[in-house]
Amino acid sequence: MSNIFTQAWEEMIKPILFRPKRVQVAALCYRTTPDGKEVLMITSRGTGRWILPKGWPVSGKDGAESALQEAWEEAGVIRAEVRNKAPLGSYEYVKLEDGRPHIQVHTLVYVAEVTELEDDYPEADQRQRKWMGPAEAANLVNEPELQDLLRQF
Repeated sequence: MSNIFTQAWEEMIKPILFRPKRVQVAALCYRTTPDGKEVLMITSRGTGRWILPKGWPVSGKDGAESALQEAWEEAGVIRAEVRNKAPLGSYEYVKLEDGRPHIQVHTLVYVAEVTELEDDYPEADQRQRKWMGPAEAANLVNEPELQDLLRQF
């Protein structure tokens, strides 16, 4: 009987409880105005909550390049400069997907100074985008670690 429990633990329960977190990359896109820095926030497609442009790493691109790819697809960022290839920080969240188990995600955040946006971009009809102060953005996101990154920015 204990062999059945051991097998169930090793083959079913343990992999679910201790599976590694997936990694995503996010772009903290900003611009400088006379009133200070503003960050570009977008809405998620599923829940409509405010988030940073983010997604899975792109094969053949580093983290910063992948984050800029997401910023283009999700927010229309066509010109931006990443001055530091190292992430500013990271945050964790649980990705909710219909019909699938929840996925623990570790998200690396790269800072990009935006100089140009396009109104026609791949997900323009699926999301809203808005420039706002970092403190306002921090108050709108759900993840405490992301709130801290935005407030420190």
